[in-house]
Amino acid sequence: MNLDQALQIFIAESRELLEDMESSLLALEQTQDKTELINSIFRAAHTIKGSSGLFSLDHVVAFTHVVENVLDKVRAGTLTIGDDLVATLLLCCDHIKSLIDGVAAGQTEVDEATNEAGAPLLAQLHAVLGTPGGGAALVAKEDVDATQRIGAQDGGSDHWHISMQFGPEVLRMGMDPLSFIRYLATLGRIVDILTIPDKLPVALDMEPELCYLAYELSLDTKSDKAAIERAFEFVQGDVRLRILPPNSRIEDYIRLIQDSPDIAERIGELMVRCGALTQNELDAALTTQAASVPSRPIGSILVEQKAVPAAVVDAALTKQKQVKEVQAQESRSVRVDADKLDQLINLVGELIIAGASVNMIAHRAKVTELQEATSKLSMLVEDVRDSALQLRMVKIGATFSRFQRVVHDVSRDLGKDVALVVDGEDTELDKTVVEKIGDPLMHLVRNSMDHGIESAELRIARGKPAQGTLKLNAFHDSGAIVITVQDDGGGLKRERILAKAIERGLVEAGHHLSDSEVYALIFEPGFSTAEKVTNLSGRGVGLDVVKRNITALRGTVGLDSEEGVGTTVTVRLPLTLAIIDGFLVEVGKRVFAIPLDMIEECVAYTAEPDHDYTNLRGQVLPFIRLRELFGIQAPPPAKGENIVVLKYAGQKAGLVVDTLLGEFQTVIKPLGQMFSQVQCISGSTILGSGDVALILDVPQLVKRSVNSQSKGASNAGRALEGQSA
Repeated sequence: MNLDQALQIFIAESRELLEDMESSLLALEQTQDKTELINSIFRAAHTIKGSSGLFSLDHVVAFTHVVENVLDKVRAGTLTIGDDLVATLLLCCDHIKSLIDGVAAGQTEVDEATNEAGAPLLAQLHAVLGTPGGGAALVAKEDVDATQRIGAQDGGSDHWHISMQFGPEVLRMGMDPLSFIRYLATLGRIVDILTIPDKLPVALDMEPELCYLAYELSLDTKSDKAAIERAFEFVQGDVRLRILPPNSRIEDYIRLIQDSPDIAERIGELMVRCGALTQNELDAALTTQAASVPSRPIGSILVEQKAVPAAVVDAALTKQKQVKEVQAQESRSVRVDADKLDQLINLVGELIIAGASVNMIAHRAKVTELQEATSKLSMLVEDVRDSALQLRMVKIGATFSRFQRVVHDVSRDLGKDVALVVDGEDTELDKTVVEKIGDPLMHLVRNSMDHGIESAELRIARGKPAQGTLKLNAFHDSGAIVITVQDDGGGLKRERILAKAIERGLVEAGHHLSDSEVYALIFEPGFSTAEKVTNLSGRGVGLDVVKRNITALRGTVGLDSEEGVGTTVTVRLPLTLAIIDGFLVEVGKRVFAIPLDMIEECVAYTAEPDHDYTNLRGQVLPFIRLRELFGIQAPPPAKGENIVVLKYAGQKAGLVVDTLLGEFQTVIKPLGQMFSQVQCISGSTILGSGDVALILDVPQLVKRSVNSQSKGASNAGRALEGQSA
């Protein structure tokens, strides 16, 4: 992999980490135990900083380092994270993202504009860091073996414990053991010292030039383990040295190991990098390991030699296991360019069309072996189609998570307290649909917060909780994905909407409209009942765009509201825009395709003359005659017609057709711009014969059928009652 490829991976991973960081920051408000979220936020900043350093992106490193320092104080408990700090850190996420975007655009060094954008944030961060914190030190379990020699004199305080056993020849080498102790005093404060005379012989056997003494001391210093060890570098071969960290340092080492980047390395190297172990201690342990038969684990040797506490070794082993599991998981997945996936879907579509042509030829030839081969080929093509489409299916949770930030920021701008509740994050749909639904959903969410949810004072006056609730939900229904945006605000004012519509000439005065028809008026271009214009809404721009964008995705949008209770906007979208299972029907010589998921059943045609409804097991079923809808001149077949029962959004309607041709893998081909105004048709497909079949727009057909029968529904019901009697 060259450097450019590695840089692109860094950019993609940094953006993912920033998304995770933002999601964790937004989740802090709703979480009681914030420890894991704070650790996750710190890890994201730490990883971005470390990876940026690999590419010499010093401006990214410099800014992220300050953010990391603030997060480190939060983790240590010396800094409380509140709404203001969360807001600042969210802005820091935005700034880091802009820096990463700059790197993606080729900007590898800081410029004046970047400095100006980051300066206010750095000032806020430094102000936070300059605030004195009163958090208590983190305390780990006491290591009895490390402190028992100093015992009561040390009192188990949080200091370094250093054990020095000098070799007998150090005096002859011109080294004074006390000089090393005096040097340690320059690194910090010697809290306590104990001389160990265990190897001191009787006076008659003493050699004046030999050293018999050992020392145990307690040192209060901010220096790390490597710096303490360097104090003895002139006598490395003539001193047995053990350096045990303070209790809080053990906890720090464990935390550093847990937060270290997910890279494969030996546990000894991991502990050296985190400062829990020095290279000399590791080398000594490796020498012992090489001499042992059978070979012993390096961790047990380090614990036995008291180079590191057992808790640190356990943390390193756990981290190593996690890294292996993550890498094993990552090795099973690859990043694929979206354009390549689109090309694959197009090729699969052409394969389906070619397969249908071969299948038709095989049936005409009436060769049994050829028919069996083409049947097997069709099954394989169907499996390839499903697998290819599955590659483009993504969870909608990533889209929903974006709105956590939107709700947080808009709530602050409006001075409202709004909580976002998300459900159905694991619901999957086509990547193309996900990309295009983001903006319409953004309009709906902002509109609900601005117009729907009241201020805290008004909510309390109405007997509601001060905090408003906005719910996003997604689920599958009849081959479509349904997304709902629900708020518990004041609801829509029906009479006010109707009056505005009459004023604008959208509705004739005195004309009766159902609630759903009145509420649908707010999706008309330029329609608004807002008394004042805000930064978010009030100009009548937005909801008409929402409806237009959703319609362009072959979807529908509906609205249900109750004044004083709340509003629910329901968006229905197809799962995919590429390939579907279809059902072919024929009227005259015209062939039409219907999405199979929207077909309830097929029944023989029975109805009274001049009636547009039938009795379906005691229920009124309105229907549409495709022959009349599309002006097809061919007469009905002598053997009788059929009714295809459609279902959509909880409603049913029938289509009267001549012949049922059966299932067909339907490759959706969009209609050209000149056909954009054609109703009840959503696209086209190519049959095995090479002919073009139109794909029926089921939502429009159901709506058209139900509306046409709404006025005469009571008459139809009475007629059916008479038939039953």
